[in-house]
Parts: sequence; C-alpha cells; structure tokens
Amino acid sequence: MDLGITGKTALVTGASRGIGLAIAQALAAEGVKVVGAARTITPELEKAAAAVIATDLSTREGATTVAHQAIAEVGGIDFLVNNVGAGDPDKFSLAGFLDTGDEQWQAVFDLNLFSAVWTTRAALPSILERKGAIVNISSINARVPTGSPVGYAEAKAALTQFGKRLSEELAPRGVRVNTVSPGVTASPIWTDPNGFGGQVAAAFGINHGDLLAGLPGKFGMASGRLTQPEEVADLVAFLLSERAANIHGADYVIDGGTLKAA
Repeated sequence: MDLGITGKTALVTGASRGIGLAIAQALAAEGVKVVGAARTITPELEKAAAAVIATDLSTREGATTVAHQAIAEVGGIDFLVNNVGAGDPDKFSLAGFLDTGDEQWQAVFDLNLFSAVWTTRAALPSILERKGAIVNISSINARVPTGSPVGYAEAKAALTQFGKRLSEELAPRGVRVNTVSPGVTASPIWTDPNGFGGQVAAAFGINHGDLLAGLPGKFGMASGRLTQPEEVADLVAFLLSERAANIHGADYVIDGGTLKAA
C-alpha cells in the first residue's frame, strides 16, 4: 500500500527508543525526512533520522525550540508526532494520592500534556501552511485510570481531549489531528529492568521477567501478548498518510484487547 508520504517531513518527539524510535524508523522507511527529538540521542535514532535534536521536552523552552529547529533543519514540517511521555521512573513515587506531592503532578503534566501543547503551538504555523497532520500518543489509561504513578492517567486523559479540540478547530483549515492510545507495549518503559517495569517488579517483590510474562494476563489482553512498538508505529504512519485523508479527531486504541467496552 502506497501511503503517499514520500518526501514529506516529520518531527517526532521522544524518538530515541521504544514507540518513538519505531515511529521514526517507520516514517523514514516510507521516504519521510524525520527530525527526531529526545533528551538523549541514540545511535539507532541517528541512523533513522535526517536530523536529530537533543532537548528537554518537559520544558516550554525545550519544546518550543525543538519545533523551530526542526523547521530550520528540513525547511518546514508536514507531520508532528507528539510521542514523548511517561517520565523518569526514579523520580516518580508509586504511592497513592495523599502521599504524592505537587512536584510529581507538575512533572507528569509537563511531560505528558504541556510538552505537546508547547510543541504543537510552535510547529502549527508550518503544519497549517502545508496542510499536514498531527498524531498525539496517549494511552488507554486516559480511559481506564492506573493506580500509579499518580497524575499519569489524568495527564493522558487531558492529552486525548487536547487532540479532539484541536481537530475541531483545525479540520476546516486542512489539518488532521488524531490520537493513538496504546496499551501495555514491549518498550523500554516496561522491558528495561531499570525502567518503570523494573520499579513495579521491585515494589511487588517479584522477578522482572516474571512481571513481563504475567502482564498480558494481568491486563486481560485478549491477544495474550504485549503490543510491539512497530505495530503502534504502523498505525501512526497510516494516520499521517493520504490513506487516512478523512479521519479527523479519532482516538485509535491498540491494546491487544485490554479494553472491553465498545
């Protein structure tokens, strides 16, 4: 299937690994000039991207600057993928609401919501000029709250709503905005023993490998397996493409059947 995006340009945030890296690689394979932005640049991202930008996307300055730099690097932006999210597991508590301070709430919202707000605002003039498209990477936790870290599900719910309101405003101006909401994905957030998955395993006093093996059952995944980052990336590439020309304001879930409601 020809997606019709060869020669287009894209800014992908949080692109150094996991879902973000898979998106950068998928778009590059379709002939898109990708600018990959992340706090730490990996060799894999450098190989896939036409340009890379190291920045802290959890700050207004970092998110705004990355959009302007991306436009300068490739001459304009057709596509924006607001993928950056989650956060540093060692900085987040797994405690409940009463034991979680304002600092965590602010940090989670800055990275998982406001980064997308700031980056989109800076990139939008170029996207409007080119009648491009935006995809925000949310989470099924926008619909089914997670116990911890406190603030994550709330930030993702706000991100999903942000995409919907943007779509209502921008669709008449030729820009498509959609959301992709993955469930538990085999990305470093879960698979890295030093990541969030490792933190959860330690909190429950179980082996990290046993935790991973039990996740599909724990989350009731009908497929019996975790989603692969490449599967999320393929969905994103389709939504950015001409094949999805009349898809506006949608929220596509890819969770192996975790969510049971229609």
